Amino acid sequence: MCEIEICMGSSCFSRGNSENLRIIREFLAARGLAANVVTTGHLCENLCSQGPNVALDGVMHHSVDAAQLRTLLAQRFGDGDRG
Repeated sequence: MCEIEICMGSSCFSRGNSENLRIIREFLAARGLAANVVTTGHLCENLCSQGPNVALDGVMHHSVDAAQLRTLLAQRFGDGDRG
């Protein structure tokens, strides 16, 4: 099982994690993966200057924009649509 952790602190949220959360939800739903992935929101991770921050399987990624997030998700789950 995969785990995606997304910082929902005000800095990360306003700098892109609001959009990143939408992308994650859409990606998982389109591929029928939502039941197999634990997504967790956290309040401030104290890494505000490096945000938006997203952890995938315990590996923290910094300054994650929409394009980088799509690449990370495709690398982890494959990039083909399943649904």
